[in-house]
Amino acid sequence: MNGLLAYAVLASLFIFALAMGLALIRLFRGPSAQDRVLALDYLYILGMLMMLVLGIRYASDTYFEGALLIALFGFVGSFALAKFLLRGEVIE
Repeated sequence: MNGLLAYAVLASLFIFALAMGLALIRLFRGPSAQDRVLALDYLYILGMLMMLVLGIRYASDTYFEGALLIALFGFVGSFALAKFLLRGEVIE
């Protein structure tokens, strides 16, 4: 990994960590349940992006598989939360 890519990876990890902190603030202080669900969606997307960047940094396929699992579980979780907010139940 050359120097420019290493600095770009570190900068992106720092920016993602900052965005995660801001999303956590929105998750805890959100005025409505919809805001909290969107903050949770944003958190799993940022977690997935951090895993992808770490996979590039360490050149390991394990991080990419972990990012795929985070994306899959995050989608299912956000679908269930949206259905719960709409109807009040997840399983009909």
